[in-house]
Amino acid sequence: MSGPAPGLTPGVAPGLQSGCTSGPATALGRVMERPVARRRAAEPCELCGEPLPGEHAHLLEERKDLLLCACRACALLFEHGEGAPGRFLLVPDRRLRLAGPSPSELGVPVGLAFFVRGSGGTVVAHYPSPAGATRWEVEADAWDRLASRHAELASMRPAVEAFLVAMVRGMDERWLVPIDDCHRLVALVRREWTGMSGGQRLWDRIAAFFAELDEAVPDR
Repeated sequence: MSGPAPGLTPGVAPGLQSGCTSGPATALGRVMERPVARRRAAEPCELCGEPLPGEHAHLLEERKDLLLCACRACALLFEHGEGAPGRFLLVPDRRLRLAGPSPSELGVPVGLAFFVRGSGGTVVAHYPSPAGATRWEVEADAWDRLASRHAELASMRPAVEAFLVAMVRGMDERWLVPIDDCHRLVALVRREWTGMSGGQRLWDRIAAFFAELDEAVPDR
């Protein structure tokens, strides 16, 4: 496994060039920047143009690594893999707080990262930051060993779910989340980063991001 480029601050390496267009000028960007538990939207479905409710689905256009907002009717077309196979994937809404899986077992030297398994089985680590793209392929054997001990990771759906971790500045967050949550985190880091280490406002917002994940998890 080849290592990442040097980090901009201890615990966080240079980040992900997100395939999703997440700037404020796009409908998806505006939706993703809102808290997970309190999204309100008046945007149209990006497939059929119908108005969207506050809570709505996302589809991943796999060929372009692009997220699209979708109404319920369009999302249902892809719920079981129907529609345009290999092109659009429905992003699930499963969020699980995990106990036990350690990113250090994957050779990760940073404290904020997420891991996505591709449709071919390759697992790639991504690092949110204010600068360009930094990602690297995780050793297959290391991932297989970790997933063999943690059923949630073994069940992670390719491309549309991620293993998200924050082990920095006193945080101990380990989650299985939909990929759109990771895109929101990337947008947050890009928007809020200041100075050499991100600034206190950024780290407060990251802590709030994980608190919102907790709020979004159904009562257990």
